[in-house]
Amino acid sequence: MNRRFFDRSVHEVARDLVGCELRVGKTAGLIVETEAYEESDPACHAYVGRTARNEVLFGPPGHAYVYLSYGIHNLLNFVTEPEGRASAVLIRALEPTAGIEMMRERRGRDEIEQLCSGPGKLSEALGVGLSLNGLDLFRPPFEISNRGRSNSEVAITASPRIGITKAAELPWRYCMAGSRFVSRPWPESGERLRHQIAATSGRPA
Repeated sequence: MNRRFFDRSVHEVARDLVGCELRVGKTAGLIVETEAYEESDPACHAYVGRTARNEVLFGPPGHAYVYLSYGIHNLLNFVTEPEGRASAVLIRALEPTAGIEMMRERRGRDEIEQLCSGPGKLSEALGVGLSLNGLDLFRPPFEISNRGRSNSEVAITASPRIGITKAAELPWRYCMAGSRFVSRPWPESGERLRHQIAATSGRPA
């Protein structure tokens, strides 16, 4: 993977990240769920314009945007599209693949399905804090690998985003079909949602 991967439509990146492996330090997992956020989207932090808080979103692609949600959870996002066009992919869920015992210690949970099945959970499990905001995704502690042979043809479902109040109807949540590691509620799939993607993003589903 290289920086050109992120220098594309946020919707393309959000879908193509599903099935890739994300490593942060000694912990890692397959990305099984993402959400797309673009500048014209009322739910995106960049919707209000450039601020000190969202400056990273307007920067070059391939960097981490980490923010504190409701004063409780750190949420990990990947900046996409050319510099100056603010957009990002929220990493919502992972299937743990490495450092699982460390994840369990950090989360205080044993069930593997509960370690990274949500954006706040995975940040806690991976040790992602605000200190990582703005860091290059191609330098430690980050490492991102393309889909391996076993999941090179990932089936992806699209559904409305969750946990937000604005533009919640947009089907910009992308999940690995059939994965038990995605966050709840589990997404629905079908032709209707694929047509919604095309209608709302202006791109083929």
